[in-house]
Amino acid sequence: MSDAVLAAPAPIGRFARYLSLWVGLCIVVGIALGHGLPGVFAALARAEIQHINLPVAGLVWLMIVPMLLKVDFAQLAGVRHQVRGIGVTLLVNWAIKPFSMALLGWLFVRHVFAGWLPLDQHDSYIAGLILLAAAPCTAMVFVWSRLCGGEPNFTLAQVALNDTIMVVAFAPIVALLLGVASIHVPWGTLLLSVLLYIVLPVVVAQSWRASLLRRGGHAALEATLKRMDPLSTIALLATLVLLFGFQGEAILAQPLIIAMLAVPIIIQVYLNAGIAYGLSRWLKVPHCVAGPAALIGASNFFELAVAAAISVFGLRSGAALATVVGVLVEVPVMLSVVRIVNRTEGWFAGAGSFAATGSDRNRA
Repeated sequence: MSDAVLAAPAPIGRFARYLSLWVGLCIVVGIALGHGLPGVFAALARAEIQHINLPVAGLVWLMIVPMLLKVDFAQLAGVRHQVRGIGVTLLVNWAIKPFSMALLGWLFVRHVFAGWLPLDQHDSYIAGLILLAAAPCTAMVFVWSRLCGGEPNFTLAQVALNDTIMVVAFAPIVALLLGVASIHVPWGTLLLSVLLYIVLPVVVAQSWRASLLRRGGHAALEATLKRMDPLSTIALLATLVLLFGFQGEAILAQPLIIAMLAVPIIIQVYLNAGIAYGLSRWLKVPHCVAGPAALIGASNFFELAVAAAISVFGLRSGAALATVVGVLVEVPVMLSVVRIVNRTEGWFAGAGSFAATGSDRNRA
């Protein structure tokens, strides 16, 4: 059996399943602490170098590195055997999703909800939505794929390819869309964010992965991931508390902001999942590939989006708030997409099996 199959993650855990509940609690705790300890939060906000907030940067690394530790870039060698599924993934993630989100952000922020959102934050909200959609999901897609019976080799290959592309494409796509939306692009900060939150974590995680596999094989890798998981969870919750501590005044003044920002995010998830799933069916891709293709087309790398929004626009910005709303809606919306994918498996009855694509040669 291949390493990809052996390393396939367990079904969604209790924390991930109730992520929206924990985010809701972080909203309450963050706002309360922000009002009760304003001096502490002011000091945390000042702890930055070159617009990079150091406490947040440390927390984001604790979130991102364990995720990248799961990615096997050796799976890129198998991409040529999965042309149709990979093609759908690339089209949706890089040619449709960022641009559709920019359009939805413009439509809802500048028009539909313009009268209810703070005018001085319109640009920042749109920027946060763009940052959220510009990076495909890296970690949670393994969970979504497992829940819909996705082929693990394909899931690993598409994640590895997307992470490779993200290193060079994230900053240009974000800058292009921000420019189209007439939002000032601080290129230096944006490129520094890419280096700090994509390039360096990839290098560190892959070097660490290679060392673990060399010394103890997949048993050592899985043991390390298990130990790191609580740290990643704590880092995520601490980051959310910080963000809502800084955003407390804006949220209390207009609590419907979160609901309004959630609308374009939710529409974007279903739109891109539907496009990827429909294209997969049209191209006669087997269901075990179509499912992960739809799910990675729908989900976002919200950890990177949060970090980049804070670096580029600041802790108190509308951009940071918009990316956190993405965390709030991620799990319930994606679980609904998983249910749709599972209930429509019969649509792919005539698509053949994964073996027919020639890409399961390492499965046994």
